[in-house]
This record gives sequence, structure tokens and C-alpha cells, in this order.
Amino acid sequence: MICGVRRRLETLIINSLINLFGIQNEAKFSVGPLPGCSGPMGSQKEDAVVEHVYCRGAVTELLKFGHKDLHTVTKNLNSPQVLFLIIPGNPGIVGFYKTFMWTLYQAFNQRYPVWAVSHAGHCAPPDTMDMVEDASAAESEDVFGLNGQIEHKLGFLLEHIPQDTRLILIGHSIGCYIILEMMKRDPALKVMKSVLLFPTIERMSSSPQGKVMTPVLCHLRYIAYLPIFLLSLLPEKLKAGMVQLVLRNMRSLDTSCVSATLSLINVDCAANAMYMGSQEMRMVLDRDNMTIQQQLDKLVFYYGATDHWCPVQYYQDIRRDFPDGDIRLCEQGLRHAFVLDAGEQMANMITEWIHDDLKGL
Repeated sequence: MICGVRRRLETLIINSLINLFGIQNEAKFSVGPLPGCSGPMGSQKEDAVVEHVYCRGAVTELLKFGHKDLHTVTKNLNSPQVLFLIIPGNPGIVGFYKTFMWTLYQAFNQRYPVWAVSHAGHCAPPDTMDMVEDASAAESEDVFGLNGQIEHKLGFLLEHIPQDTRLILIGHSIGCYIILEMMKRDPALKVMKSVLLFPTIERMSSSPQGKVMTPVLCHLRYIAYLPIFLLSLLPEKLKAGMVQLVLRNMRSLDTSCVSATLSLINVDCAANAMYMGSQEMRMVLDRDNMTIQQQLDKLVFYYGATDHWCPVQYYQDIRRDFPDGDIRLCEQGLRHAFVLDAGEQMANMITEWIHDDLKGL
């Protein structure tokens, strides 16, 4: 009986942790076999490269398809260098985007590299690295905060991407806010297109999900640290089985998301993600209409029809304010956390949207 209670308590904590970051809206715990899953297979795993680097002093995980070092790529005047760069939501774990990225990479015949950069401190460092190179510098620059994460992405571009590289930026959730800030702070970026998926770019604390999560993230997040730490002590196989059970109601769960979800069961990563989330609630208030207007021809917005972080009212408001913008409302029933079961579908739609932008290259 005690074991049964403990198992249900552990499952409840994982379920709550997953819901805390908005990773799922509908999956619930139940008993039974895990349904068929879809996910990265075969060459998809072989093509992906994972790297860990320090960026602005914080450990950062990179997931790469295609060229691994753009500085060493032989340049061809007839083929401008283009990079697809994914800026994730919160938590900023690149493993969630593996199927999505692979589909994009294949859609253009592996011609363009597709990279994703994690948020600072949202990935567990390998044994040879610490979470930060210099703790005092990381604290003074607030590298784990929202503003620090924006500067972190600009720093990554400066260190790892040649200046003449043409960028296709794809943001998800708070990643969309970060992209708008990047374009605002560095107008010299050669951005061809920015695709903003389920964009949390305004009134986050006023959204239905924000009203629930604001007190949790701003005042109660410390309560979660101990249970997360205790869960992290469990054997990996047990944690993986519990995560699968929590997510089992999804019809076509992407198997790569199981290992990505396991990354949440790390107290340092979870604490950094929740700290960033607390700042999102306080800082993401008014929509940056000036930047949107200046960059409108480069922006594609995609809103969810049942998204509790950026409800349909937000879509209607931005459509009213920018009638000439490429602003779309989901007709496919995709969830905010599309990476869990619709990464391939989302990538195929984006391919259609930006195909003409790449046609002449």
C-alpha cells in the first residue's frame, strides 16, 4: 500500500512539473499499455549532433542538423549561407524539437542547417562542465533571467554564426518574445523570416494559464525544489517509465520527448526555468507594436485556437492592429506544446509558408 501511494505521489509530482511549464494540456495519468508512439528514427538520430558550450558564461545545449561549424563551411557565391535557428519556449530544452527540426532539414533536401539553442542553464551540464563558468558574473548579468536569455541568444549568434549568414528564426512561445527583442536590439541581423509559433508576446499574466501560474512561479516555486530533487534520485528507467505513463494518453507521442521531459527532473534546470518563468509573468506585458510594425514583412504569427497562454482574443487583437500582417489561426487543433505530438506536422506547414522566400537562393 505504501509503495502504491508513493508511486502515485511521484507520478503526481511529475504531472504537476510538466503542467507547470505548459508542456501538456490534456495528458493525464491512467493505467494500461503505452500506445504506439512516433518519433525520430534511423538516419534522424544519426544526423543529429548534440553539443554543450559556454555562452555568456552559462552552459548551453545545441542540437544541430547539417553543418556543425558555419565558420568553416566553404562559401559559394551562388548559394548564400542560410541557417534555420530554433529559439525554444520555456523550458528551453532542445530535445523537444528534434522531430520538428529533422522534418525541416529534410524538407529542403538537407541544403540548409537547422540548429536549436537551449536557454542558458536549462540543460544539465556534462560531467566535464559546470552550470556556469563564473557564478558571480552569471549573477551580476542575471543570465538565467528573461533579459539575460535574450542577451544569451545574441551572444550565441555573435560567437557561433558568421555575420553574413541569412537567418530563418523560428520561435516557440516565449522564444517568440526573445526573437522580437533580438531583432529590435540588433537591426544588423540578416533575418530573412521569423516564424513565431504560439507567441507569448503580450499579457502573459493576464492569460487564462498566466492567472494560474503567476502566483506559482512568482511566489511558490521554491516549494517544488525538494520533490524535484527527490525525483532526480530515482533510477533513470523508473523515471522514464513514469514520464511515459504521465504522457500516455497522447495518441502519437513523439518518443524523443520522453528523454527531453526527463531533463526537467533536475533541480538546477527546473529552478532556472521557473525563475525565467517568474520574470516572464512580470515583464511580458504590452505587445511591442513598434518592432512588429518595423519588421512586419519578415514576420509570420501562428496562434492556437485553444491556447491558454495566448488565447484567440490576442489573435483577434493583433489581426485588427496589423491587418496586412501574415497572422494565422490554427485550424489543425494543435496544442501550445505542439512538439509533443505534432512536430512533423508543424514543420511541414512552415515549409509551405517560407518556400517562396528561399526559392531564388
